[in-house]
Amino acid sequence: MPRRILPLLLVFAPAVAAAVEASSDGGHADPIAHEVAILAVLLGAALIGGDVATRLKQPAVLGELLAGVVLGNLDLVGIPIFESFSSDVFVDMLSRLGVLFLLFEVGLESTVAEMLKVGGTSLLVAIAGVVAPFALGWWASDLLLPGTSMYVHLFLGATLCATSVGITARVLQDIGRSQTGEARVILGAAVIDDVLGLVILAVVVGLISAADQGGSLSVVGIGWTLAKAILFLVGALVLGVKLSPRLFNVASKLRSRGALLITGLLVLFVMSWAANLIGLAPIVGAFAAGLVLEDVHYRDFVERGEFPLEKLIHPISGFLVPIFFVVMGMRTDLAAFGQPGVLGLAGALTLVGIVGKLACGLGVIGKPLDKLTVGVGMIPRGEVGLIFANIGLTLHVAGERIVSPAVFSAIVVVVMATTMITPPALKWAIQRAEARPRT
Repeated sequence: MPRRILPLLLVFAPAVAAAVEASSDGGHADPIAHEVAILAVLLGAALIGGDVATRLKQPAVLGELLAGVVLGNLDLVGIPIFESFSSDVFVDMLSRLGVLFLLFEVGLESTVAEMLKVGGTSLLVAIAGVVAPFALGWWASDLLLPGTSMYVHLFLGATLCATSVGITARVLQDIGRSQTGEARVILGAAVIDDVLGLVILAVVVGLISAADQGGSLSVVGIGWTLAKAILFLVGALVLGVKLSPRLFNVASKLRSRGALLITGLLVLFVMSWAANLIGLAPIVGAFAAGLVLEDVHYRDFVERGEFPLEKLIHPISGFLVPIFFVVMGMRTDLAAFGQPGVLGLAGALTLVGIVGKLACGLGVIGKPLDKLTVGVGMIPRGEVGLIFANIGLTLHVAGERIVSPAVFSAIVVVVMATTMITPPALKWAIQRAEARPRT
């Protein structure tokens, strides 16, 4: 173990002891002591896991996820200390906030103007990257989970539509290929893919919620849910682009400390609430909030020496987002892989998940770009797949869980496998493409 990790363990060990003591306390201690002890454990695990993953040239998020898997399954070796942490109400709320901030940051990294400029090739790549995984995911689920509701197959297909292009972007930067034609197509398609994925998620969640209340799958229901998702996103973008400059102009005249950050958080929380109000997932509103906020809207703050909104948000997400990943890892039940068919389901979903995204390359038409490179670049599911799966844990139809612990564990395997395979596969694909003469 690297010596630099030892100081972290010296801090981490007392936190573990405090968490155990707080868990066994008879109610005499301040309740917040128990929660901060849990947070110390989760953040310490995220810190160590992220460091180990980075040293192994893997994304830090993978290390945070694996750290959670280890903590959440220590009961299998007789250490049940952390068994209840992932179901703690306070921790669950923080992890949900982490998801909102994660999607808000993703939205901030893109703009409406960029979405309009990505071009037809990126649009075709994104559409192929949604249709193929959805169809293959439904087929694999139907084949391997024959006794479950069709809504389970629907949700698994939607989950495989997700793309986490942050991993691909990092690899492209590391090897100095972020300005190539393939890179621009991949990154452009990822923006559209985010929007399409959220629309599909909104439709699927809406249909499942309606079914749980006694409704049934119908063309009218699908059309209405789809219309709500599209109208919300389009309406949010149109109103946001028009109202955001005025809102931040008023905020810039306020003397309140942290006016820029608070105004940004107001937009995030209001739009997340509004999305939920009309039956969509709050993350749809969080993404839309980030998308409509551009640096030009808060130029007055920056010109007087304040940090831009992206930098102000980063410390908050740096605290909350790792909690989400560790909690997701802790909810992965390794014992579930002992159940018949779970390993097969994980393997099948991983395979069709990879094949489905490789089909993205079919969207590259009429340009001298390498189709395989584009397809490989769209493979990783990362945090987006976990967000989808986590929402599935909360959905039921007629008392049946849409995403059972076993299915959730299989999805985590898909996320980890696609995250690990992308960096070496993308480097190989680029080297292969560069070695071939372009026609």
